[in-house]
Amino acid sequence: MLNFLRKIIPDTHPLRLLYHKLKGVVAALMYFFPADKMIVVGVTGTNGKTTTVNLITNILNTAGYEAGMASTVNYQIKNNRWANVSKQTTMSPFQLQKLLRRMVKKNCKYAVLEVSSHAITQSRVLGVNFDVAVITNVTRDHIEYHGSFNSYLNAKGKLFEKVSKGKRKFGIPKVTIINADDRYYSFFNQFVADRKISYGLKSATVYAEKLEKSPEGSHFILHIPNNAIPIELKLPGEFNVYNSLAAAAAGVALQVPLEIIKKGLEKSATIAGRYEHVDRGQKYSIIVDYAHAADSLESVLSMYRKLTSGTLFAVFGATGGGRDKSKRPKMGEVANEIADYIVLTNDDPYEEGEWEIIEQIAEGVPRKEGYNFWKIPDRREAIRLVLTRAEENDCVVVAGKGAEEVMMIGGRKIPWNDKKVIEELLDREVEVEIYPDEWEKRPNVCMKS
Repeated sequence: MLNFLRKIIPDTHPLRLLYHKLKGVVAALMYFFPADKMIVVGVTGTNGKTTTVNLITNILNTAGYEAGMASTVNYQIKNNRWANVSKQTTMSPFQLQKLLRRMVKKNCKYAVLEVSSHAITQSRVLGVNFDVAVITNVTRDHIEYHGSFNSYLNAKGKLFEKVSKGKRKFGIPKVTIINADDRYYSFFNQFVADRKISYGLKSATVYAEKLEKSPEGSHFILHIPNNAIPIELKLPGEFNVYNSLAAAAAGVALQVPLEIIKKGLEKSATIAGRYEHVDRGQKYSIIVDYAHAADSLESVLSMYRKLTSGTLFAVFGATGGGRDKSKRPKMGEVANEIADYIVLTNDDPYEEGEWEIIEQIAEGVPRKEGYNFWKIPDRREAIRLVLTRAEENDCVVVAGKGAEEVMMIGGRKIPWNDKKVIEELLDREVEVEIYPDEWEKRPNVCMKS
């Protein structure tokens, strides 16, 4: 009955939104508004939210503060950290309020929450009194759900509105933290706050200069008002510099000393499923990343294209379940421009046909299937294929799932983790039958790590 109602009443229909709002109200009342007893930081944006949440939490932990955290990948209460297997960036209002209440009971002073546009629209964070709002960046995503890019942008802006109009806690200022280099900086800057902090690589309150990038990370000088310090960041890519600047700006807002901010950033290792290397002694590189849109896929492929002297393999799909279909051929175009070999496969099709999604991505790939281009719905077999064909100095990028623990197929949750599957395949002999003329210079081999 519930599935039937979901089909006849659209996701953003006023009745559906009212239902979500009532759930949010009941959840907040049931758990007695726990967010009122902590300083709450909300992080939203298209890309980089999870990493930024983890970086902010690491800074607070390094400063000796008790903190809780909720992100797409993981949760934390004080020293206890565990994986998020819910398939939701922001959990249901009842689960969220329960988690916040647990944080209060453990005497957490801070809560750092990743906030999705769906969560805002569906009132999952209703009753959460945010004190700091952070925006990472905004690009096209979830357009089918929101109806238009402007609706998506406005959903992100509602987090800043919640900070601007939220109930004040004694002695706690309301702060907004904005990416000065993002094209929508002015939109987020319009919201009133006690303090506004910008960050970026150019002109901003918190900025980086003398940036030097390497495969292992980045070195830069972190500038805050009236002070500066060198940072050795162990997270690769310019986007992670932006994430670290956003986290540093949050540290400044929360009055964490600069030396502590430095230590918190520098001790941060790669976040699970974000540019994560998988090493089983093989002679080529394997990267697992959450990239699930054209811009994030371009970032990860471009980075490893520059770092790879051999062949670059890309294995990815696109998410179903009402996600933006227009991005699918664009993802194909990006991969076609950058990767040597492309294998399209399942991501999270939900109720959509797996072949339909793959064919929509393939519209952006003007290659003949069988020649540097394959369509293999079974994600394990897709990964097996490229692992069998990769050679020394090559790089395999498996994108879209990151550290997720399940795959949604036909409304069912199937246990799945890219890294674990890759490790299983690398730890045993793998053989794939391919016609020789289809993989010209790559003879059939039996791989063993």
